[in-house]
Amino acid sequence: MPNELLRLQNMHNGEKAVPTFSAAEMTRRQDGLRKILTELKLDAAILTSYHNICYFSDFLYCYFGRRYAFVVTPQKAISVSAGIDAGQPWRRTFGDNVTYTDWRRDNYFHALQESLPGVKRLGIEFDHVNIELRKLLQDSFPEVEFVDIGSPTMWLRTIKSAEEIALIKEGARTADIGGEAVRDAIREGVPEYEVALAGTQAMVRHIAKTFPHAELMDTWVWFQSGINTDGAHNPVTSRKVQKGDILSLNCFPMISGYYTALERTLFLDHASDEHLRIWEVNCKVHRRGLELLKPGARCGDVATELNDIYRSHGLLGYRSFGYGHSFGVLSHYYGREAGVELREDINTVLQPGMVVSMEPMVTLPEGMTGAGGYREHDILVIGENSSENITKFPFGPEHNIVKP
Repeated sequence: MPNELLRLQNMHNGEKAVPTFSAAEMTRRQDGLRKILTELKLDAAILTSYHNICYFSDFLYCYFGRRYAFVVTPQKAISVSAGIDAGQPWRRTFGDNVTYTDWRRDNYFHALQESLPGVKRLGIEFDHVNIELRKLLQDSFPEVEFVDIGSPTMWLRTIKSAEEIALIKEGARTADIGGEAVRDAIREGVPEYEVALAGTQAMVRHIAKTFPHAELMDTWVWFQSGINTDGAHNPVTSRKVQKGDILSLNCFPMISGYYTALERTLFLDHASDEHLRIWEVNCKVHRRGLELLKPGARCGDVATELNDIYRSHGLLGYRSFGYGHSFGVLSHYYGREAGVELREDINTVLQPGMVVSMEPMVTLPEGMTGAGGYREHDILVIGENSSENITKFPFGPEHNIVKP
């Protein structure tokens, strides 16, 4: 009979789940983190973000108002999870697990203290730990010096392994399947949410078939029409699709925390001459961007050259964000490998093993001829001498004017 008021528990319930990656791959990642500990003269690291916990442990937590951690020392790796999750975090963690209960408010910090006796220098993620958590950590470890590991772990994640690239390629294939389902569901009078549901269902079913041991969570579609296309992240609504509408297809499969994406501009039945002109310009930028994404290219130089194309057509002022970003463990609510973004102020040079998108977008406001948001999105794997485009769904007016 378990003690009813234990502060910590070992909820080792059942057997370990079939992992996403091999033991060799997960060991490589944790060894990479331990190298960072050595270089920064740290005794241990406390990872708290979705992306880092998932990347280094293969466990993706569900926050729901409770704190999580992955503690890594030179000798051990332990996920710290809430009792409400029972044995699931242990089954998914590459390493050990300790569960804290709700019986006392500070049990999470007690778990960290028990896992890290005698530490003097601790790595934490400055870009994830908020002011309140930082204070509570300092109270729990009053004599400890905290050092940022958010940036060095981000750079570690930007270079993908062969196993990661294989999973990302499968994610891109899943997005293409979702895109086909979305295109097939587009009809006059159908609301956005019904079109989106078709794509989500197709992708979830494909992931379940391809990765039978994976947890199925977070795959989604944003399908926008008319004025709703103006923002890249606008939610699905009940607006019904009409002939002549500009449409945005956005398919986002999630496999074990790894996000991939497919984004396309479409029209239902027809497009006006000005809509076609702007769409063709955006496709021209997209094609040139795909050509530029090669090993050795500098992110800021890519953005600058593509700006010139928009500028020559009078459209540069309608651009709203960068031209692409790194892929890996991220989602719409966590993660970002900000060092590899295709923006004018990023000087990173693309290297083999990086995975980046090309996703140019311009938005013309309502009232202007050709109003709406135009965007295309492909994913490229940077190789030793060239790049591989792993997105296969076609783009442009010759393919994506959907006839009733």
